[in-house]
Amino acid sequence: MQAFPKIVHLDADAFFVSCEQARDPSLVGKKCAVGGRERGIISSASYEARACGVYTPMPTARALRVCPDLVMIRHTSGLYGEVSRRMFDLCEALTPAVQRNSIDEGYLDLGPCGFAGPESLEKAVGGLQRRIWDEMRIPVSMGIASNKLVAQIASKLRKPRGFVVVPSGGEAAFLAPLPVSRLPGIGTKTDASLERLGLRLVRDLFARSERELAGIFGRGWRHVLELARGEDDSPVETAGEDAKSYSKQETFAADVADFCAIERVAKGMLDELMPKVRADGMKVRTITVLVRYADFHQESRGRSLDAATDLEAPFYPIVAPLLRAAWDRPRPLRLVSVRLSGVDGGPSQLEMFAQADDKRRALAGVLDRLNRGGRDPVVMRGHQLGPVRIEGKNTRRRGGGPDPAGKGRGTAGPD
Repeated sequence: MQAFPKIVHLDADAFFVSCEQARDPSLVGKKCAVGGRERGIISSASYEARACGVYTPMPTARALRVCPDLVMIRHTSGLYGEVSRRMFDLCEALTPAVQRNSIDEGYLDLGPCGFAGPESLEKAVGGLQRRIWDEMRIPVSMGIASNKLVAQIASKLRKPRGFVVVPSGGEAAFLAPLPVSRLPGIGTKTDASLERLGLRLVRDLFARSERELAGIFGRGWRHVLELARGEDDSPVETAGEDAKSYSKQETFAADVADFCAIERVAKGMLDELMPKVRADGMKVRTITVLVRYADFHQESRGRSLDAATDLEAPFYPIVAPLLRAAWDRPRPLRLVSVRLSGVDGGPSQLEMFAQADDKRRALAGVLDRLNRGGRDPVVMRGHQLGPVRIEGKNTRRRGGGPDPAGKGRGTAGPD
């Protein structure tokens, strides 16, 4: 039987802006962007705005200087998730093997669909691309290849509304003339360093000896060559993969340099997320703390517990060390976020201290019920109390706890 590519990567074009344009057609063709106006960043920019130098993530103030007639659009609550759900529902009408990788990207495996050849498969994928546009007015780009790695690179090659097919066996030839930065894991700084070494295109990697590559990439040099050849055997994951996580972030009204204040905010996020975990009947294993500086550089650190839990207490001692590890620059922070992942909905193993955990869980349930629905908690924990000094002012919230974030609160819940 003829071998032909059956993996598709779908990548929605300027997704947030496209959703807003579908909702308000008067925005079509204009230089517009979705984002916050005050201390905000550009979340998504139309291609007309990108032509003027607006990109993601760019501070809004800078974007307005680059493009003075830029139309700024505030995020529409609930819109993007609903559009994403409908878009992937249309994908699942073509194949049951759909991996929803993020709100605007996903993989489709058309192998189970029994296409006789590449022509019928490409026609079906083209039909899906047109259907998403005709029914939803959302432009998407498609990449078709033999594996997820190459399909993902292909989908981003000719945006917007691109349609790129890489024939089976042609992966290395397809990647060879592309910039090295197209390979996953090659960021801006790494790309600049490689260019100084004469490694600008993917094919340049094959002109170097193994010793030279080991000196440049260290122990990961073999993996880099695998990527350059377009080798990837990761499956399209559908049933059972748990991409669910719980996260919350806060953008501060003024940059914050007080470690204790940031620690209390981070623990407060944990306090807001864990009731949601319990309400979903889940447990989580991993906590990740992310910090962002005023120049938008960000760092994150994470740690996993030995066993998943639905209690706050095991995570409390981890917050400060993770925060110190991530906050490694002597500068104030603009934003901090906490993410809980490694979600587990299965039964717990019997443990020596299970009885104590049951008591803590019962107490947590009482606190959840008391605090449910209120804007401020009825019952507060010790780390939420106490004044914090920020820029010479003593700022308190209910119970004396710090509120350096002002009005810049994020929302809690699954990503």
